[in-house]
Amino acid sequence: MGHGFELPQEAEVGASPEEVWEAISTGPGIDSWFMGRTEVADGVVRTAFGPFELPPSTVTDAEPPSRLAHGSDKGEDGRFVAYEFMIEGREHGSTVVRMVTSGFLPGDDWQDEFEAMSRGLEMYFATLVEYLNHFAGRVATPITEFSPPVKDWPHAWERLNAALGGPPSPGDRIRFGPGDGVEGVVFSRNSQTVGVRAGDAIYRFLQGFGGNMIASHLLFDGLEEDQGVRWREWLRELYDPA
Repeated sequence: MGHGFELPQEAEVGASPEEVWEAISTGPGIDSWFMGRTEVADGVVRTAFGPFELPPSTVTDAEPPSRLAHGSDKGEDGRFVAYEFMIEGREHGSTVVRMVTSGFLPGDDWQDEFEAMSRGLEMYFATLVEYLNHFAGRVATPITEFSPPVKDWPHAWERLNAALGGPPSPGDRIRFGPGDGVEGVVFSRNSQTVGVRAGDAIYRFLQGFGGNMIASHLLFDGLEEDQGVRWREWLRELYDPA
């Protein structure tokens, strides 16, 4: 048993079509809004999310700066994921960007995986919009850290929400994190993710399908040597105080 899917998302952003193209078609651009670290070379998009590598995604159509499509090969079980981006310039310097994610999820647990994928893609697209509206042209350094294993997700979200000053809503200004913390504005929240934009960074937390709370942050002023370690320790203290 399995399930085919298609998830369209669309937004108008205050960036040029060329800036949108740079964000979706280059490794540094994709690093600045998607997950982990990405390399684009020889027509193949390769992404590493912490210690995990996504299947390579082959570019099938590229018409800069208006359309880009790439997708993974079908696995023996039929699994694949494909992405299509359509870019349309508008008056007064704005651009409409449409992202359609489609594919096939195999197995009896496809519904749980589809829910996790859908909520994650909502956050990643919201991050792309936030990036293009506030950081277009800049390059982020991504950090990806995992909490200890989570067994009780409602309780895990209660702990994270408490650390964020209460269940956050888009538009809320909050302070959180290791040391003196960071301050930012919540730009995205759904049942499995939350995203916060600060002056020089984007901070995101998501419910990992593998059973960990994940900090997937984007730093636009470079990475301090121990910054990843500090976020890892913050997650450990949050979910494993002993």
